[in-house]
Amino acid sequence: MVIPMVLLEKVRNFMESRIILTGAELDIFTRIHRGLNTAEAIADKNHLDTRALTRLLDALVVYGFLAKANSTYQLTPDGLLLSSDHPESTLPMVLHMNELWDTWTHLTETVARGKNPARVPRSQKSEKAAQAFIGAMHVVGRKLSKKIADSLDLSSYHKLLDIGGASGTYTIAFLNKNPELKSVIFDLKPVIPLAEAGIREAGLADRVEMVSGDFYTDELPKGCDLALLSAIIHQNSPAQDFALYEKIYRALAPGGTLLIRDHIMEENRTRPPAGAIFALNMLVGTEGGDTYTFQEVKSALDSAGFVDIRQIQQGVNMDGMVTARKFA
Repeated sequence: MVIPMVLLEKVRNFMESRIILTGAELDIFTRIHRGLNTAEAIADKNHLDTRALTRLLDALVVYGFLAKANSTYQLTPDGLLLSSDHPESTLPMVLHMNELWDTWTHLTETVARGKNPARVPRSQKSEKAAQAFIGAMHVVGRKLSKKIADSLDLSSYHKLLDIGGASGTYTIAFLNKNPELKSVIFDLKPVIPLAEAGIREAGLADRVEMVSGDFYTDELPKGCDLALLSAIIHQNSPAQDFALYEKIYRALAPGGTLLIRDHIMEENRTRPPAGAIFALNMLVGTEGGDTYTFQEVKSALDSAGFVDIRQIQQGVNMDGMVTARKFA
């Protein structure tokens, strides 16, 4: 039986989230990291109310993101990770969560109606929101991409098609692990400069081709023997995924392989737990997205023409993996 106080603590967790999100939205952690150590200095620099900001900073002390001595604030190790100046900053992901706050506010209406009446399509969101999303995906992918690259034997492949490759996180990990592999990153035109910057920084520009396009409306580049769908299928309806699988099948070289990385649900749809929660994120945030079971994925891939469809990893936190092969 759940103890009432434990239940209330769970309900009150939204307060902690909102405090952290507001601190991130106001870029408090970066300001302190750069030497603005008092509420007065931060408020003056950023046109904030000093009294209100002091209460926010004190609450961030309570939650362990700041330390306070007299009227001076310093970052704790957790707070340091929320500074944009930290090399492994998690700030982009937190800012993306701040965007999700508004979306999740409409969960009750969404459950009642089946769709979020206040949903803003991604194509209509601000540039700031788009950059937060791509930055968040990079934060998530930094370590996971290396872990996945290390777990796969891709030595027999020559060219990767990274569909919706964003900042190139997975291309970088796969190419670093496989020196003979080349890649094509396919993404929307506004995203390509972000991918180019990431690839240049990684020193891989001579092995990566950039192609702009929209996988909902355009055909995919042909000739690759390995295609990657990393965290893509959950944003789509079943019909959209099927159409995308057909495009990938047409684009892949004979005998080529498709690798899907996403939440792959068990048949009861409650495990992995992160996938069950993420299904609600897709409910409020997309037109028809969801998390899918292996059988749902397999059925669509089979109908699109793929063979040898296998789940090679169940996964816990969007690291489930499915492979499928184009008939040679």
